[in-house]
Amino acid sequence: MAAVSEFGVSPFLQGTSRQTLLLKKKPQRQRSHMLWATLWNRNGVLGSSRKALPLRCQAQENPRAVVSGGVSSSVEQHLGSVENTASGVVHLYRVPFMQDNAAAELLKKAQVKVSNQITEIQTEQCYNIGLGSPLSSEKFSVLKWLLQETFEPEKLGTESFLQKKRKQGLVPVFVEVGPRLSFTTAWSTNAVAICQACGLTEVNRLERSRRYLLFTTGELQDDQISEFASLVHDRMTECLYTQKLTSFETSVVPEEIRYIPVMERGRKALEEINLEMGFAFDDQDLEYYTKLFREDIKRNPTNVELFDIAQSNSEHSRHWFFTGKIFIDGQLMSRTLMQIVKSTLQANPNNSVIGFKDNSSAIRGFSVKQLRPVQPGSTCPLDVAAHELDILFTAETHNFPCAVAPYPGAETGAGGRIRDTHATGRGSFVQAATAGYCVGNLNTAGFYAPWEDPSFTYPSNLASPLQILIDSSNGASDYGNKFGEPLIQGFCRTFGMRLPSGERREWLKPIMFSAGIGQIDHLHISKGEPDIGMLVVKIGGPAYRIGMGGGAASSMVSGQNDAELDFNAVQRGDAEMAQNYTVLFVPVLRWGRRILLLAFMIRVLVGIAML
Repeated sequence: MAAVSEFGVSPFLQGTSRQTLLLKKKPQRQRSHMLWATLWNRNGVLGSSRKALPLRCQAQENPRAVVSGGVSSSVEQHLGSVENTASGVVHLYRVPFMQDNAAAELLKKAQVKVSNQITEIQTEQCYNIGLGSPLSSEKFSVLKWLLQETFEPEKLGTESFLQKKRKQGLVPVFVEVGPRLSFTTAWSTNAVAICQACGLTEVNRLERSRRYLLFTTGELQDDQISEFASLVHDRMTECLYTQKLTSFETSVVPEEIRYIPVMERGRKALEEINLEMGFAFDDQDLEYYTKLFREDIKRNPTNVELFDIAQSNSEHSRHWFFTGKIFIDGQLMSRTLMQIVKSTLQANPNNSVIGFKDNSSAIRGFSVKQLRPVQPGSTCPLDVAAHELDILFTAETHNFPCAVAPYPGAETGAGGRIRDTHATGRGSFVQAATAGYCVGNLNTAGFYAPWEDPSFTYPSNLASPLQILIDSSNGASDYGNKFGEPLIQGFCRTFGMRLPSGERREWLKPIMFSAGIGQIDHLHISKGEPDIGMLVVKIGGPAYRIGMGGGAASSMVSGQNDAELDFNAVQRGDAEMAQNYTVLFVPVLRWGRRILLLAFMIRVLVGIAML
């Protein structure tokens, strides 16, 4: 067995010798006292071989604790060790949060939208670390090593780098934003899992907040600070931190279920809850649901039941208009709109193997030789075999979300479409993506475009065309980068014009088009029929009240709904979780004929709204 090397933990963890950490599977008790690693120093391999050496990390002498509370020691002291941290929330800081060019862009935006008194913006991020019990000095050093930048360890500190910064004649203003306490981010879930694997079982939550130091020539008013905060955070999932976190506990009490008095007040009660919650019920819906509950079910519905009905029975989900009977000038048409669209495939099926189902399509592909594991899901040899792989294509638009909140709207447009690709048949493989954007006139500041009419007004509850174009592109690309799907092609259009007839034509509600190609084993193009005794497995991240109501909201004419309800209806992206389930899912598909997966579906709209 390799010899045990013992040395002080700080030189090791703070990078005196450059190292690569390879965690081994060991009992939890053993992992908490020992790091298994392969060490390299600047001159080559430490020791006589590249085998993993067990390293016992010894704490420094005279360590000092810095826990949630006031800052007392100097800013220049970046890192210290701790004897025992208190349970609750401890804090570590890292600079910078934003690179210089991004900070400069934010400064320009803040000077225009908040106040021209802002002269400089500096940033840092704060790690808010929730502990179930105190950390020993050795474990705290491991935690610091995990969070610091490998080649710039001095940029991580136990106290704020910005707190004591001052400039002659300028007023410092601190703004800190971070995740809502009731909302555990995907980043925290992954970070806690890594900490647990390193033996830091005391860590139960780890969230990042962003701290901004604004230097201004005069005092900012509260509404100006709130306006700046709105520029740098998503109010659905994040909030303004007015003081340092000392706990992740919240005093929020879940809203009680309400009964809507349909039995007593009839349709009027439904009309009121329809407006309050943005159900998008039309006259026919209101008449039908009033009769359903008063005469058939004979009881009052709850607000939860009505919410579920509104989403499940919306045009977005059920296509009752597109599949409904059409009357023109009082005469019933022989075919529905959906039947007309589907008639092209029925007339010319050619080599289509999937069409108008599974939110996807596929054409017959080719026999392809592939390297596949002999025993998928385990360490095993690879074998070359021929597989019949069909070519898959799926697409969707995410117009309403991108009009209201472009970045998360485009994120989830790409994410939801990736799920559709995965969920085709009994499962398929994601390959590459395309994206397209159609927006109104950009009206770029400082740039004159003769075709743009300055008299045009735009809805206050929607983002501007320029913001939609920039943020939607960033959101879709960011999700694809995190997930691992390359964006290889796309299109972009801007248009707004007053026609000779006086009619204005413009993409006020944008088009955000997301599409993806993939491969599907021909054996897997059809879902199986479920049977009694089969398992139903639900995987993914936790469910939050985020992005709820998108089905009803997106089925309304833009502007008919309350702006706050529109914003609440936009889902939020979770590309890290998408990658996690892909790692789980792909080996299952590699089983080919032996696949145990009968059907794969996504559930987003009504209950699970983190994509």
